[in-house]
Amino acid sequence: MAMMLAASAVLAAPARAVEAPFEPGLLRLAEVLGSLHFLRNLCGEKGTQWRGEMEKLLQAENPSPDRRARFIASFNRGYRSFDGTYTACTPSATEAIGRYMKEGEALSRDIASRYGN
Repeated sequence: MAMMLAASAVLAAPARAVEAPFEPGLLRLAEVLGSLHFLRNLCGEKGTQWRGEMEKLLQAENPSPDRRARFIASFNRGYRSFDGTYTACTPSATEAIGRYMKEGEALSRDIASRYGN
């Protein structure tokens, strides 16, 4: 997750009228964090680590109110995508955690390497 923070910290910039090329990746990262927040807690990890990672992303980006709302909507979409599907930790939920962890790491590396200073 440190990579996610590095990716967002490098990209912190004022909002622009035109969407930055890394914006879709950051929004997807927010969605992944929301999914992980739900799934990891469902499977026994009690706490707010993934919500905390989202807060760090928001702090690093320092988005405008509209952009902040898009980030939060993406996080909530990720959370809700599993909220209605799983009521208990299953092998499928555990597998989804692994996939989302890999995707989050890949997004972070890609954003940092393509758009970092």
